[in-house]
Amino acid sequence: MTASQSKNELSEEFKNLKYILTSSMRTKLLLALYNNSKNLDELRNELKKPSATILHGLKELENINLVKKVQKYYKLTSNGYLLTTNLIKLIDNWYSINKSKEFWDSHYLKDIPDEVLKNIYLLKDAQYINSTTSDLSNAFTNYINQMTNAKKLKIILPIYSENHFKQMIKLLNGDKLESLELIVSEPILYSIKRNDFFNNALIKHKKVRINTIKMNIKVFLTCSEDFMALSLFFKDGHYDDSQILIAKDKNALRWANNLFEYYC
Repeated sequence: MTASQSKNELSEEFKNLKYILTSSMRTKLLLALYNNSKNLDELRNELKKPSATILHGLKELENINLVKKVQKYYKLTSNGYLLTTNLIKLIDNWYSINKSKEFWDSHYLKDIPDEVLKNIYLLKDAQYINSTTSDLSNAFTNYINQMTNAKKLKIILPIYSENHFKQMIKLLNGDKLESLELIVSEPILYSIKRNDFFNNALIKHKKVRINTIKMNIKVFLTCSEDFMALSLFFKDGHYDDSQILIAKDKNALRWANNLFEYYC
């Protein structure tokens, strides 16, 4: 397939998506039929619309092979199911971005790969936490509290921070943390090794595994078996320790692990 063909197909798909999104009835019908086939009475009761409006929308969707009628029931075709699956993902992505729009709007995102960024809907239940003038350490405190009971930690560490190092060492010397896997740039690792205390207590600790990369990643990610935390850099390149996303649900953990494995 040539680049021109790919672009033409993408343009055609956009037309189809635009056709769906420009009608709330067409969209609502696809969502209503996503999990189960339904008859006209069920659709009328669910959507609270007259039969004529619903039938008109169903006919439009039948004409483009997204819905079909089997006896008295309407159901999604295979094309309809695939399109609605991606429609739901689009809606969830939009919701996730808007829910934490201050976080996403103000930060540099280019070090989050496209294949991970497009699944941002997995973070829709994440909690946005920011520090205030009355509590400058609010984000950091919440982050540390989440780490306390972790058994296994995986961290993309893009900064040299003694506060973070000391917390990691404290956990390593406790009874709960079983392993710590770090991804750091070569300059960060070099800086840590120059400090004898951090080198011996952190880098050389038997529970620690280090992965080094050449690039300076502008993503600070932490994930364990039961939480993930994400903080980023401002667009001017400075690390932002005042805002953080924290989540505990399985979807967010999957998102975080995918990002970690990408760089690992």
